[in-house]
Amino acid sequence: MEVLSSRILLRSADPERLTAFYRDQLKLAVAREYPGGVVFHAGTGYIEVPAHMSDQVATGGGADAMLWLQVRDAAAATDELRAADVPIVREARTEPWGLIEMHVRDPDDRRIIIVEVPADHPLRRDTR
Repeated sequence: MEVLSSRILLRSADPERLTAFYRDQLKLAVAREYPGGVVFHAGTGYIEVPAHMSDQVATGGGADAMLWLQVRDAAAATDELRAADVPIVREARTEPWGLIEMHVRDPDDRRIIIVEVPADHPLRRDTR
């Protein structure tokens, strides 16, 4: 199987609110808009908020879904997110596996892990 592209679909009972969060607070660039949804750029992936699927959201929203977003600088991301009134539920800290991670939540209570990969981390090594 050859995968050419992928995206995460985030269904929401309130897609307009969720779209505003990803567009206005996290400031993700819009890849495309279509009648019934918006697709955002998220690094090398995509996040789609399909408003046309809002009636299919189970009670409790998407609390079990998580996003992992890599940033260049966790401290700068913290400042930017605070300025945008994004609730930080766990401050940035270095994890035992060496990544710097901070947790925030979107309006549907999904956890978003903001990650900085330090320069000396194995993920930065060229394995070719």
